[in-house]
Amino acid sequence: MEKVIIIVGPTAVGKTKLSIDLAKRLNTEVISGDSMQVYKGMDIGTGKVTEQEKENIPHHMLDILHPDEAFSVAEYQRMVQQKINQINNTDNIPLLVGGSGLYIQAVLYDYIFSEQKRDETLTKELEKRMEAEGNLVLYNELKQLDPTQAAAIHPNNKRRLIRALETYYTTGKTMSERHAKQQHTPIYEHVLIGLEMDREQLYNQINQRVDQMIEHGLIEEVTYLYEQNYEHTQAMKAIGYKEIIPYLKGETDLETAVSLLKRNSRRYAKRQYTWFKNKMNIQWYNLSEKKYDTIVEEIMNDLTITFN
Repeated sequence: MEKVIIIVGPTAVGKTKLSIDLAKRLNTEVISGDSMQVYKGMDIGTGKVTEQEKENIPHHMLDILHPDEAFSVAEYQRMVQQKINQINNTDNIPLLVGGSGLYIQAVLYDYIFSEQKRDETLTKELEKRMEAEGNLVLYNELKQLDPTQAAAIHPNNKRRLIRALETYYTTGKTMSERHAKQQHTPIYEHVLIGLEMDREQLYNQINQRVDQMIEHGLIEEVTYLYEQNYEHTQAMKAIGYKEIIPYLKGETDLETAVSLLKRNSRRYAKRQYTWFKNKMNIQWYNLSEKKYDTIVEEIMNDLTITFN
């Protein structure tokens, strides 16, 4: 059985630093488990590892698409499983690192994605309804049909909202019913590492990280993407981008935009915690309780026990 080491946790907790430190000690490579880091030009807002931070460690699944290109979980799964295979063939165990839980789960459990084609007529009808009636009407409709899936979708995520409704109306089954039928048997020998810290400490780190993003040029990054006419792409609805665009358009001031970005990032971290703790069997390491170096040694010992 092929092997993979998976590092998960909320935004700003320190996954990148840990992945580099482990990769150096294991002489291996890193695969991004972040759904937004696949996009070129979206660097600061996604917290993408910099060339300096990489320390010559090979990284995969970064900068492979333009922001206006569609990218599905199924495509991500296929590409990452190929990378895991290639790295295993060099007698190394790759590190899959990120906060996009569904993407990582799809890889680990080899989810089977439906080949069902989109019903373009129904899609257009739902899009027209959304335009006429608003997102919340369709969101509340989904809550009635599939409350579990509705809880996982933001009301403003029009694409996923329409897809969930379309799935039910074309198949008679909700997405939650389809997900429940997926096998939860991992296809890799693996270790699931989770990083966490006290909530207040994490929220302070998130706030500081947003301030650093502004200092490092987030406004300029979003401005460039906005000027390239990417405003209405799905990629630009990501946290870190959607909050800045109203500022660029003169609809709000910078202080309000940054405050909203911090709030949305904290809420996202909370959702990530909830998702990972409910969906995956993870060995958690608390950065508030032990020194970082101690945790690295513990993880290395745990990896030795698992893979030897």
